[in-house]
Amino acid sequence: MDRRQLEYFLAVAAHGSFTGAAAALHVAQPSLSHSIKAIEREVGALLFHRRSRGVVLTAAGEALLRPAQQVLMDFAAASAAVRMVSDLTAGRLDIVAQTTLAVHPLADLVGVFRKAYPAVVVGIEDPEHAAAVAEMVRGGHSELGLTDFSIPVDDLRTFELPDQEMLVVLPPDTDTGPNGSLTVAQVVAFDLVVTPPGTNSRAILESALSGAALPLRVAVETPHRAAIVPLVLAGAGATLLPRPMAEDAARQGARIAALDPPVSRRVQLLSRCAPLSPAGRAFLRIVMAATGGDSEFVDSSRGDAGGEIPTS
Repeated sequence: MDRRQLEYFLAVAAHGSFTGAAAALHVAQPSLSHSIKAIEREVGALLFHRRSRGVVLTAAGEALLRPAQQVLMDFAAASAAVRMVSDLTAGRLDIVAQTTLAVHPLADLVGVFRKAYPAVVVGIEDPEHAAAVAEMVRGGHSELGLTDFSIPVDDLRTFELPDQEMLVVLPPDTDTGPNGSLTVAQVVAFDLVVTPPGTNSRAILESALSGAALPLRVAVETPHRAAIVPLVLAGAGATLLPRPMAEDAARQGARIAALDPPVSRRVQLLSRCAPLSPAGRAFLRIVMAATGGDSEFVDSSRGDAGGEIPTS
């Protein structure tokens, strides 16, 4: 039996007649009678005693009454839940991002999103490696992902975000020279605070300093990224961080310097080649407004646009 049949059954039970129920439902009485007979055939029992002046429930009808009411309430609750997700008055948005990208730009973007849609819960995953970001998006674990351009994403849609300039972060008593910039050769002369080999942060640092053709002077190697700035502030060594994180470290007392020549990291937002959820579309609109981007994800597998994002 389907929802319409249950609605017909409950209407007949409530009105005590097929005529009254048909009028209330704005359906033809023969259609109503046919639906009730179909239910009776399915359950193998009469649901109503037919009398000259209306109908009353049989024992079988009484047994069906409460379950039918519960089913219709569940249908209504399900429909309301879907409408709330569509209206962004409920729901969840899952995003996966590399650690430094979760700090910036993701934190600010999520803040704007939550102010606009406070009923939507945002889940943020922090994988160890950049490749895991793409894998979690591919597998549907997260709807959106933030990563750099170091991994293949040919089967995903991408939205390029502004580049991140990398700055040198040094202990408070370090002399950065008169122009506030350091060459690669000068940076590799410092003791360095780094993450372990194979991590994305380590790869960025090694790539940026590779021009010196000298081995890195690793002073502290730690997987605890939250400890890197405190270690630098304590004088354990220098490191490289994206500009927003470096400037935050400077506010805590660290010295910062630009690299000469400059080093930047390209950043992209990822999605599967499928329609975004209402929350996903709303988040992308916020990204576009913040970055001045256009309204298209690029489908990397086809080299074209992967679908225009509605603006309303």
